Amino acid sequence: MAAALLRHARWLLVERPAVASFHWRPGTTLAASPSFAAAAVCAYLAAVLLLHRRVLPLPSLPPRALRAVSAVHNVVLLSISAAMAAGCVLSAAATAPSRRWVFCFPPGATPPSGPVFYWAHVFYLSKIYELGDTLLILLGRRPLTLLHVYHHAVVIVMCYLWLATSQSLMPVALVTNATVHVVMYTYYLCCTLGLRWPPRWKRAVTELQIVQFVFSFAASVVMLWYHFVGGGCEGMAGWAFNAVFNASLLALFLDFHGAAYAAAKAK
Repeated sequence: MAAALLRHARWLLVERPAVASFHWRPGTTLAASPSFAAAAVCAYLAAVLLLHRRVLPLPSLPPRALRAVSAVHNVVLLSISAAMAAGCVLSAAATAPSRRWVFCFPPGATPPSGPVFYWAHVFYLSKIYELGDTLLILLGRRPLTLLHVYHHAVVIVMCYLWLATSQSLMPVALVTNATVHVVMYTYYLCCTLGLRWPPRWKRAVTELQIVQFVFSFAASVVMLWYHFVGGGCEGMAGWAFNAVFNASLLALFLDFHGAAYAAAKAK
């Protein structure tokens, strides 16, 4: 039974023609251009500014309708995140020529094609859909934070560079982030449905995100060792952007963690 399920999952997530034959073609593949990524980020920031400043009117949804929309949104992102994590793991297991490949793509020999890059493309597109998080916060008349807006805007650029530069370490980053998002959106879904968890679980979700960034730097050490000792890795420009972005997010998450939970502890 388990073997049959695994074979079915492998066909669906790795061997299906649309997955196995994927190839990132700039200007042809959906969203495969720097102008699209730039336009998405600029449109998002403009919309946030106009809605937050009430220049554009926000519809007023009844609480029950807002909870229903939020629940559906969380289920969609929970499901997509689980599919991306499983798909990338199975794809890497089936197509990686060595363990090193998971950390370090051979320079000049890694076109953005095949199942792993298919899931990177799905991940990129999911970050466009994920901008709906911000709309739900605004509809709920809750305050926006710099961390939230900055993360949602810049992650689109990061994901574009994963594909455009065939960035090494991308499979590790994708699986890690998608797995964290499974936990995060499960928590959000439970809160939306009125299933209140103890406050320590909210703190645990934040700390899990911090651990994700620390882990990314630990994995980067392995990749850099391969790069400098083993003949180089593909997509180092993309990795440099990703490293700076992750460092800034780690600083913002630590600041948020300290402000939110130190205040709670004081109370």
